[in-house]
Amino acid sequence: MSRYAAIDCGTNSLRLLISQVDNGQTTELVRTMEIVRLGEGVDETGNLSAAALARTRAVLETYADLMLEYRVSDVRMVATSATRDAANKDAFFRMTAEVLGCIRPGYCAEVISGEEEAALSFRGAVADLDPAQGPFCVIDLGGGSTECIVGDHDGTIHGAHSAQMGCVRLTERILGHNPPCDEEIELAANYVEACLEEVCELVPVAKARTFVGCAGTFTTLAALALGLEEYDPKAIHNAELRFDALRLLARHLVTETTEQRAANPVIHPGRADVIAGGSIIVQGILNMAEQHAGVSSLLVSEKDILDGMIAGLSERAAMMR
Repeated sequence: MSRYAAIDCGTNSLRLLISQVDNGQTTELVRTMEIVRLGEGVDETGNLSAAALARTRAVLETYADLMLEYRVSDVRMVATSATRDAANKDAFFRMTAEVLGCIRPGYCAEVISGEEEAALSFRGAVADLDPAQGPFCVIDLGGGSTECIVGDHDGTIHGAHSAQMGCVRLTERILGHNPPCDEEIELAANYVEACLEEVCELVPVAKARTFVGCAGTFTTLAALALGLEEYDPKAIHNAELRFDALRLLARHLVTETTEQRAANPVIHPGRADVIAGGSIIVQGILNMAEQHAGVSSLLVSEKDILDGMIAGLSERAAMMR
């Protein structure tokens, strides 16, 4: 029996998964998320701000305490879009080494490519799905980037691409009003359309039979579509959502103010100001899936890159025995 921890440090959130692996069976012990907005302002300044680094450190220290409490034997932390883009990323690495050294001496967070990020997300997202539903197109909509990957349940990858569009990036670049004005919405939609045209050139989206949406924008939309009074991961995981209902929800979120969104109990307060950007991206994704693959619904997965990392840590430990 071994316990492993996976940490995903994105543009918007810092997420932790602690799982126990026993004879090939994985049991989730802790899954938690905090909005730290590490990527705040990076698109404009090119640097991680001191305030963003301090927020991230505070949450990471809390996660380290949890890992010690659960007696985690190994940890992997990946840093994605915001850190890849920052000129002062070394300060971030030093901080993670200081905090995580108590779990894995000498270790610090890793910056991974968009393609590796996509592959890890794919592995986690399809783990609980019927292989016969493939090929799958997994879309991990983050704060700074969106990973699109098409592959089979056995891990065979047909194509992957990291598009430079995310809910934080779109909000900071284009959506200056609260709520966004018509001109901003149109400009954002055109930007998303251009990004997705590149996706379709690089990834065989038309091969996919089942589309799977991951991360906070998709899971929040699922909670709203299901009419949940509070966020319930079990109800959301692998829920099937029809495009017509998703489009209505996404359009409505864009018309609301940040304050109106924050008042909804299933929308995390730290996501309320950027989910309009995420909703515009979702609308573009639905159009792409409909036009290129002829599908009219998608699945929403609570599992993602964290689950892919746990599987990798377990396999590495088995090989070292």
